[in-house]
Amino acid sequence: MTPVEGYAPEDCAVRQILDRVADKWSLLVIALLERRTLRFTELRQRIDGISQRMLTVTLRQLERDGLVRRTVHPVVPPRVDYELTPLGATLHATIQSLVTWTEDHQDEIAAARAAYDERVAG
Repeated sequence: MTPVEGYAPEDCAVRQILDRVADKWSLLVIALLERRTLRFTELRQRIDGISQRMLTVTLRQLERDGLVRRTVHPVVPPRVDYELTPLGATLHATIQSLVTWTEDHQDEIAAARAAYDERVAG
């Protein structure tokens, strides 16, 4: 990756982490796992619109980043649980701040969108 003027190479690492933790599926998975440990099927049922493949990819990436722990239980049929790690729990606090900000400003954002759409349609 070519460095961009004004940005240090370490900013690329920050961007890579933000790309992972700030995508819509990761945010939803982290929010759900903050409440309790869940199985794959439970996560899939609670996240509207996510495909099995996308949930698998998201969970693997979160596990790789140390945010989610995957536990396989030696039973038949196989049981796999997912839970937040302590690091993942610290991220949830940050996500909750973003959710609170969104709730506090949703009317302003809706008004700005309506004004923009009206201006563009014009």
